[in-house]
Amino acid sequence: MSIYFTKEHEWVKVKEGIGAVGISEHAAHELGDITFVELPAMGKVVKQFDMLGAIESVKAASDIFSPVSGKVVRINEALNDAPEIVNESAEDAGWLAWIEIADEAELKNLMTREQYDEYLKTI
Repeated sequence: MSIYFTKEHEWVKVKEGIGAVGISEHAAHELGDITFVELPAMGKVVKQFDMLGAIESVKAASDIFSPVSGKVVRINEALNDAPEIVNESAEDAGWLAWIEIADEAELKNLMTREQYDEYLKTI
């Protein structure tokens, strides 16, 4: 399984053409206590870097952008009742949606974990 990041702090973990999508631990930490997650609709078709959903915390509200193009095939409904899962496990249990990836070549537009860690040092 490979993980990639965007400059807006979303991640996608890719396995067999499906990408699990969420926000990075850095983003969750910066947002503070997350109070609400707006999940995408099942079956929604998104393009890379288009708005996928939104997240709200005690500090701010942020749009979430899709790291890949494709169709939403699963959403993390547990976040409706417990948005704090994103704070507790941003890069694992706090995933937002699974996307059936339309074009894996788009992954070249994203950063690896190492590149993302270097990017964080510059902001």
